[in-house]
Order: sequence, then structure tokens, then C-alpha cells
Amino acid sequence: MLLRLLYNFAMYLFTPLVMLRLMARGMRYGDYHVRWRERFGRFREPRLAGCLWVHAVSVGEVNAAEPLVKALMEAYPQAPMLVTTVTPTGSERVRQLFGDSVHSVYLPYDLPFAVKRFLRSTRPRLAVIVETEIWPNLYFACRRHGIPLLIANARLSERSLRGYARMSSLVKRALRCVSHIAAQSRTDAARYRLLGAEPSQLTVCGNLKFDMPVPQAALEAGTAMREAWGTGRPVWIAASTHEGEEMCVLEAHLDVMRRLPDALLLIAPRHPERFKAVEASVRSLGFQVATRSGDGVPSHTTQCFVIDSMGELLRFFASADVAFVGGSLVSIGGHNVLEPAALGKPVLVGPYTFNFEEITQALLDEEGGQRVNDGDELGEQVLSLLRDPARRRHMGEAARHVFDSERGSVGKVMKLVDSLLQE
Repeated sequence: MLLRLLYNFAMYLFTPLVMLRLMARGMRYGDYHVRWRERFGRFREPRLAGCLWVHAVSVGEVNAAEPLVKALMEAYPQAPMLVTTVTPTGSERVRQLFGDSVHSVYLPYDLPFAVKRFLRSTRPRLAVIVETEIWPNLYFACRRHGIPLLIANARLSERSLRGYARMSSLVKRALRCVSHIAAQSRTDAARYRLLGAEPSQLTVCGNLKFDMPVPQAALEAGTAMREAWGTGRPVWIAASTHEGEEMCVLEAHLDVMRRLPDALLLIAPRHPERFKAVEASVRSLGFQVATRSGDGVPSHTTQCFVIDSMGELLRFFASADVAFVGGSLVSIGGHNVLEPAALGKPVLVGPYTFNFEEITQALLDEEGGQRVNDGDELGEQVLSLLRDPARRRHMGEAARHVFDSERGSVGKVMKLVDSLLQE
């Protein structure tokens, strides 16, 4: 009880600081300035009683949740569907994927009064938390209101485990409020046990992202773009890049262009507020630059194309020969390698892939991916692959095989959902 009181005191203490941070981010990304009331549980969403509620913190989690949300809507068409997020980009991705077929609001801060207000307004029949979001007050309130709580696609990195371990007794109590945990892997399940989950709460269901659809429209758009800039050009993509690794990517592209002068780099920064900064960096190195917002698609003379838009990576992956997945040359922990794998693209990653360690390792083991240690190695591997169609084809086929062999997670999670709703 004392630890929970201290936790609530800290939440109230830090909330003004969090609000200041939102204001600061809003200076660069305006959507952080709107819908603040939702972060305290205030919103107007009609007819939500008895809804099925899925929480996905941001873009990556929303993409992972897509096949599950669609399966829930198909299996329970009479139930309203609510999807909560934390970031404006996540909220926008919900709108892109589902339009008006789901209700979408921000998840409130984990303050007792905000959580109470949120649950009173929504009265969900089921709560599904995607990946790793352990909020004690929210979990306690779900148990108090008799709301079954499922953690789906549950993953827990070594770093997250160490972070939660600092308040292990409170986290353990919160996890006892969870009806079931559908872990991505045996490693994730073992880490949840270390946090205090009971074996009876855990099932290894695999990764929902393996069940994501590959839209035909994205493939067709990728083919059309490739025709626009020249089908014979060597093209590679650096996706979801972060500060500290874009310069490595750009220097790697300079190395590639010394051997392949007509090579094209597609670069997609992870965060929208950094689009302009990345574009400025590209221009400062003297590249012929085009952007998604300003030019639409690259031209025959474009050397570097900045993808300053959200939710379009699939079509650009489809148009490229080689994919580098960012957040892995710096200690972010890497991002989703499954999208290029699903499209049969050879995947390059840096040394830091702990966010997706088992998936990445499967790609490396099956020769669908290649690890590079720094920007110099990145340039070498990109050049090698662009000059070797047979190797690209072999790695792409291996990557697609890994993706196909792991599908089926949605069906396993839906069995758990059906069981919880029947109870």
C-alpha cells in the first residue's frame, strides 16, 4: 500500500512536467497541443458501453494490433470498438487503418481520477493491452470493475525488465490483475515470470506482426513508383531512422554512389518532428533531394528521397532492393524487421536490436538478414547487395520464409479472447 501511495504521489508530482514536455513537443508537432482533455479521461464518444478496447501506444503497436482489431470486429460485430493510443502519430495511424469503424481517443495518464473517469465513460467488456504497457492504477481499476484484461503480443526487453524491477512489488500486484498474457516468445514469457506473473497466466502465442496483411495496393504503388524513377536503378531504403544514425546512412550512400552513381536512397525518419532536420542534413551534403510532401515521388535525377509522411513505409519497402531498419545503429533497440521481410527484401540491421531480438535473430539465422556494426559496414553491405542480384534474391526468399513460417498468432490470441468473454 505504501509503494502505491508513493507511486501516485510521483504521478501527481510529475504530471505538470509531462504537460510541459507536451507543450514543448507541440511547438514542433502541433497535434500535441490538441485533445489534452482526453489525457485526463474527458472526451465525448457515444455508445461505447460494452466496447472491446484495444490499447496500442504508438505507430508500431497500432500496426501490430491491426490484424487483431480486424479479427475482433469480425467476430463481435455488434460490440463497439475502441482503440486508444498515446501519441498523435499513433492516433493518426488508427484513423488511416480503420477510419470511422473504430472509436479512438488518447489513453489517460495513470492517475486514479483520470482512469476512473475513462472507465466510467467507456465501460469496456474487454481490455487488450498491446506489447508492454504496465500501468498499476489502470490495472487495479480494471480488476475492481470486473473488466477482463489481456496483454497481447507481450514483449519485455532486458532494459524494460530492469526498469520495472525497480518497483517490482507494485508491478507484481498489477500483473495479478491481468487475466492472461499472450507472450511473443519463450524469452518474453520468462521475463514476465521474473516480474511476478504466474505460469497459469502465460501462453506463448507468437508475434501479431507476422499476421499483418500485405496490401496489394502497396505492392502496386511500389511498382508504379519504381517505374517513375527508372526500373533499372539500384534503390535502397533506410527506414525508421533516429538522430545519430542518419549521418551514418548518408555517408554510406555516398560510398555506394562512388561505385553506383545512379543509386537512390529512400530515407524515412522515425519521428515527424525530425523530418525537416533530416532534409536539411541531406541537402547539406550536396545530394539531389526530393521529399514526399513536396515532390510526391523521386525523379530520374533524385539521389536521396526523404519520406516525410506517416503510414506509407510498405509501398516504399516494396519499391526498394535492400532495406536497412533503423534504431539499430544507435542504442534504441531496433524497429520492426517484419515489413521488409514480408515483402521478400533482404534486411540489414545494426548491432542494437534488443527490442526485436528473437525475430531479428531468426532472420539472421536463416540468412534473410545481415548485421552491420557501423556506417562503414552498412555502405559495404548495401553496395554488395545492390551489385549481386542472386544474393538479394536468396536473402529475400529466406526473409519471406521466416515471415510465413511464424504466422498464426491472431488465431491463438482470439481463442484467449473468446474464453475471457465467455467467462
